[in-house]
Amino acid sequence: MSTLKTKKLIIVESPTKAKTISRFLGREYIVESSFGHLRDLPKKKMGIDIENDFQPEYEVNEKSKKRANELKRLTKKVDEIILASDEDREGEAIAWHLMQILGSNPYKRIVFHEITKSAILEALKNPRDLDMNLVDAQQARRILDRLVGYELSPFLWKKIRYGLSAGRVQSVAVRLIVEREEEIRKFKADEYWDIKSKVKSQKSKVDGEFETRLIKIDGKSVKKLDIKSKAEADEIKNNLEKAEYQVEKVTKKETKKNPLPPFTTSTLQQAANNKLHFSAKQTMMLAQKLYEGMNLGSKGPTGLITYMRTDSLSLSKSSLESAEKYITNKFGKEYFSQRFFKTKSKGAQEAHEAIRPTDPERDPESVKDYLDDRQYKLYKLIWQRMIASQMASAISDLTTIDVATTVVKTRLIASSPQTRLIASLRATGSIIKFEGFLKVYPINKSEEVILPKVEEKENLDLIKVITEQHFTQPPARYTEASLVKKLEEEGIGRPSTYAPTLSTIQDRGYVEKIERKFHPKDIGELVNKLLVEHFPNIVDLKFTANMEKDFDEIAEGKIKWVPVIKDFYKPFKENLMQKEKEVNKKDLTEEATNEKCEKCGSPMIIKMGRFGKFMACSNYPDCKNTKQINEKGEVEEPETTDEICEKCGKPMVFKRGRYGKFLGCSGYPDCKNIKAIVKSTGVHCPECDKGEIVEKKSKKGKVFFACNQYPSCKYAMWNKPTGEKCSICGGLMSFGKGDTKICGNKECGKEKK
Repeated sequence: MSTLKTKKLIIVESPTKAKTISRFLGREYIVESSFGHLRDLPKKKMGIDIENDFQPEYEVNEKSKKRANELKRLTKKVDEIILASDEDREGEAIAWHLMQILGSNPYKRIVFHEITKSAILEALKNPRDLDMNLVDAQQARRILDRLVGYELSPFLWKKIRYGLSAGRVQSVAVRLIVEREEEIRKFKADEYWDIKSKVKSQKSKVDGEFETRLIKIDGKSVKKLDIKSKAEADEIKNNLEKAEYQVEKVTKKETKKNPLPPFTTSTLQQAANNKLHFSAKQTMMLAQKLYEGMNLGSKGPTGLITYMRTDSLSLSKSSLESAEKYITNKFGKEYFSQRFFKTKSKGAQEAHEAIRPTDPERDPESVKDYLDDRQYKLYKLIWQRMIASQMASAISDLTTIDVATTVVKTRLIASSPQTRLIASLRATGSIIKFEGFLKVYPINKSEEVILPKVEEKENLDLIKVITEQHFTQPPARYTEASLVKKLEEEGIGRPSTYAPTLSTIQDRGYVEKIERKFHPKDIGELVNKLLVEHFPNIVDLKFTANMEKDFDEIAEGKIKWVPVIKDFYKPFKENLMQKEKEVNKKDLTEEATNEKCEKCGSPMIIKMGRFGKFMACSNYPDCKNTKQINEKGEVEEPETTDEICEKCGKPMVFKRGRYGKFLGCSGYPDCKNIKAIVKSTGVHCPECDKGEIVEKKSKKGKVFFACNQYPSCKYAMWNKPTGEKCSICGGLMSFGKGDTKICGNKECGKEKK
């Protein structure tokens, strides 16, 4: 027997993960990667035998055939095959597909929550059988999504436009964004006024001033919208300016603020979006790298965080002990407080721990030099959140000063004056006595408001009365963070689906992000309207959430997957066939107007194009007159330029397309000449020395900078060049974040202020 015969083959999904794991094991182990899924449903057909209990027809895709053959050859040289893909449903399915591809070998299945030596060795000691319930849950989701996609997408092509798609979770996400936009459009702002009095303690000689807010008038509480006009505000202001001010009550109370639990997938995506402005997709890509292993110099590839797809809040005993050691050594015993968090999940647990650093004593600064800026920021966020979760509460002293205002009226008969309470005002302030967990993880840590020391019945001097006009605001558009939160609250999707869902709805052109907020596009609103009216279950929040519960029950072995698919598909297919007959494309994609075509006199109609709504002559194709319209449906005259079309001599005008503005001939459709709008940087190309660096946009609309001599010169960079040369390598310097400038040569990486 050869020495190779004693070896064991471990198969994981990614080469980075394989490299990290191989560091912990001896020569008897070969660690290889499958590079993700080797087998899936076919790309060019549905691949589901509907008549035969929805049996899937899996195939090894072209890109994976070489890898599959390499793994097959390796299996013949080893005694044992160990499948070590991720521990969630997707990972279990990958392991099952590998078994189907590699044939009837003896297999062991191992799972681990972190890529550390102790976790890997422990997993190898405790292998388990493949969990077919998890595999079936993944298959059920994949099959159902394929059925919806392959059946409903062609319907959208016929009734609206080719290239559109529908999906269970993505369509619900679009519906939420569209409905929020409708709320904003219908919203009518209400005017209201705030009234404050700035006062001063008569006894305090230093820092005796403080601001109070009106809370009562004539004993009645003042709510947000009670003071509706300037006239009302001015009347109250006039009374307060004549009043006498006295401290009515001083209340002091000690308050505690507890730390948040460690991260789950959704809360990590929310925090990374809010604090770091990372998209859900970016967050998951960065977390994947931190999980699989980063090269820490002499320590080699090291997994820095635990598995990043989880809805669990629990922490392992060893991690709690490590956190305690770090906190007590760094800050003192008074800062430590062991905490256990209860998971509030609507679905089955996909994993066994929250997202945390694999070694809580490995603080962010100790690995900063080995990570890029984004990796460092995300690791720091995860580390801070986990460490803070095991720290003492922050303690503050909250002080409330209630102030009474009275007007003095002299009686005509009696000699004693009469006082009348006209209003009550309040000031609140807080002082942090003990930072606790805020020392590591600040949560909306506002500036301390320190109030002067005053006593009850003490008279105050009025400095001024302030009136402030406000208007109620419409509901906020969804950010990635708030949309993930909403989907999770409604029980729609699972940890692994949030990031791809948000990417898909943008890639399909249904929504766009403007200043980090989701706005629906015309085509997104149209598709949503069709689905809501004709396929309500597909976009119904409760229906979609119940489907997720079904998948969870399949994963737990409580129900079988085939009946779940049958119960969905039969009514869905019947409705689809009915709608094929009922729904008319023109009714969906065209709107009548009162405007007449100035070229032929026919009515103008509003149509849906690739780049949104536009106005066109109803006499098309005999008359091809079109006009741009804005978001309000109003005709938008093209903005003319000084540039003349070199083909026909007519002026060029600004037009709007998929990737933004461009120049088009005003003689369209007789002349179809177009030009890109070039934004020059004034910087010469360092590669060809002939061209100039200009601003461009990628197919996904992302701005980058490249040589205008393309394709003969393919020099490009993401950041805007400064025009300076790097003192180390001579490459172009570009503008980085803040005041920094960085070298465009990745191999150099020079950075300076």
